[in-house]
Amino acid sequence: MSQGEEQEIEERPLPDMNATERVDDELYANRELSWLAFNARVLQEAADPRAPLFERVRFLAIYSSNLDEFFRVRVASLRSLLRLKSKHHKKLDLEPEELLKRIHQMVHEGQTEFGRIYREELLPELARNGIHIVPPEELTEADRDFLALWRREHLLPNLNATIIRSDKGRPFLKNRALYLVIRLLPRIERHPWSEESKDENGPADHLALVELPTETLPRFLELPAEVGQHRVIYLDDVVRDGRQELFPGFDAEEAWSIKLTRDADLDIEDEFSGSLLKKIKKGVRKRETGAPSRFLYDGAMPSDVLQRLSKGLGLTSEDLVSGGHYHNFHDLFSFPFPETDDTSLVNAPKPPHRHPRLPEGSDPFEEIARKDVLLHFPYQSYGHVIDFLEAASKDDTVESIMISLYRVSSDSKVAGALIAAAQRGIEVTAFVELKARFDEESNIFWAAEMEKAGVRVLYSFPGLKVHAKLCMVTRREEGRSVRYAYLGTGNFNEKTSLVYADHALLTRDSRLTDEVAIIFEFLTGEARDPVFEHLLVAPFTLRDELNRKIDREIEHAKEGRSGGITLKVNSLEDRQMIDRLYEAHQAGVSLRLIVRGIFCMRVGLPEKSEGIEAISILDRWLEHARIYHFENDGEEEWYLGSADWMRRNLSKRIECAFPIYDEDAREELRTILNLQLADNTHARHLDEERFNEYRTTAGPSVRAQIDTYSYVEQLQG
Repeated sequence: MSQGEEQEIEERPLPDMNATERVDDELYANRELSWLAFNARVLQEAADPRAPLFERVRFLAIYSSNLDEFFRVRVASLRSLLRLKSKHHKKLDLEPEELLKRIHQMVHEGQTEFGRIYREELLPELARNGIHIVPPEELTEADRDFLALWRREHLLPNLNATIIRSDKGRPFLKNRALYLVIRLLPRIERHPWSEESKDENGPADHLALVELPTETLPRFLELPAEVGQHRVIYLDDVVRDGRQELFPGFDAEEAWSIKLTRDADLDIEDEFSGSLLKKIKKGVRKRETGAPSRFLYDGAMPSDVLQRLSKGLGLTSEDLVSGGHYHNFHDLFSFPFPETDDTSLVNAPKPPHRHPRLPEGSDPFEEIARKDVLLHFPYQSYGHVIDFLEAASKDDTVESIMISLYRVSSDSKVAGALIAAAQRGIEVTAFVELKARFDEESNIFWAAEMEKAGVRVLYSFPGLKVHAKLCMVTRREEGRSVRYAYLGTGNFNEKTSLVYADHALLTRDSRLTDEVAIIFEFLTGEARDPVFEHLLVAPFTLRDELNRKIDREIEHAKEGRSGGITLKVNSLEDRQMIDRLYEAHQAGVSLRLIVRGIFCMRVGLPEKSEGIEAISILDRWLEHARIYHFENDGEEEWYLGSADWMRRNLSKRIECAFPIYDEDAREELRTILNLQLADNTHARHLDEERFNEYRTTAGPSVRAQIDTYSYVEQLQG
């Protein structure tokens, strides 16, 4: 098998999907299939020759990582549904069996394309640039000498090998770990392992399971090379090449790669009894031993070996997914590329700018008091948020700091500033969401560190996630308490701020800060029935207010006035809101939609949704901001927020959408949003006829993200 054939799935025979004209609902696309269509857009970036070579490789890693998570969470949930009675299936638009068939078909198509891109485009292009991924058959004698020494010094002390034997119980496969299955033939007649499976033809073979130690050793090893050349080998092939050394007394014949993905759903969101912190700690530990959701195996593996392996590992036929020679392509994130500033290989540097009103050493409170500050990440520095918190931690006039934390960086300066504030005697309250999937451990760690420093730490509500991105600092000014607030679309996370495109508002406007205070009163248990006039807060007012604003746009349109909605979100899934958008469009309201990921609306349906403009943008940075714009007959309303238009966000989470009142901030948003709507290089159509096709228009080339960077640069003056 050639390299990169994880994607060449030779799965069990799939049903003829053409036999059913449409398995999607007439008006709504299926959520899971829509997500796979989004991941196909990620793969388009890997295939795009306009992108620098190393970045194309990175998009392959993103695709693989996304797909892993999809199987760990969504597919695992569907398989759980299969074990329930049919009455639990009524909330789905497809029966789980049919949906899983469609999923496997789309994954098969995607991974086939993955393989084509990897083998036919990226490997040759890497070679043309002196970067060679060397297969075992191309190793030189010098390479083999080098690898033999490396294996003795580094690999063997870290290697764990097991013989699959019927009398020794089932080997345990770690979640997402890489293994090689090696067929062994005893060289001697009476080898200790040979008796149990000996037949009339002599000793039978055995199957050895070798875990690749990727937690302690790199997945890619650099081989000696001439100047100007960069030679790399997979750790898998280092083991394959030396497999005879691992099993003296045997002939180590063929070797095949396998990987098991386990269910990652903690399944605790709706539990209301007991300690949620203890449950989540226990759930995180159990995640590594969860039920199988995908067993990925080398498609070249003989059927008899697969059958023995399945029996020996206790797998069912539903677990099995045929793959290729290599798995875990998300490890391409750590590929040892040579250092370069060649923009045909890497993105040109785009360092974040400082906000023109917040130069180094400035007093953020003074500037915020004068006028609202709107920040745009990663075009502007997230350091402004750290400066705001650190200034608060050192300010003798600060009485209290309150913050909601959803995903905390592993080396969080945000948490560090809160700890410093508490140590100086400032009253600090941090609401930490423990149910932020795959970030639970980091959140638990920092919650414990903050508690030790004297921060009042509050934890998740059972059954309700806190997803709003809020911070409030209260200062004593001229004898009275004055509130300053941070309201954002993205997490308090310095690392993701470098790659996630988000917006944040720093304000002293009491219309907003007073209502931020109400949200924190609810989080601390001081307010049971919060009332909001300016903020749109789920699950209290957000859905109702969005409906009211849609009603108003419909009324304007019916009366011949200007009615329009521009919506930018990560996901559009809530059917009630989709119905309202259909209704608004039919009433003559102009709809413009920018949806990065899940898109369950069907645009282009005759007499229903023809003429709606819907695009998705994928590019250098991850579009993460949520913007709601209502034309309102010329009295425009602009909202930024944390909430996508999904049922969970509008009904089962604490979310906050906040108005932008400042005219200069509105103009910045208008410019950025118009650039996105005009993008004709990295935008894709989401309508039925041209779904996932790149959007091209006449006129100048518009690449929204790079043009936004230039626009923010111009704001520097």
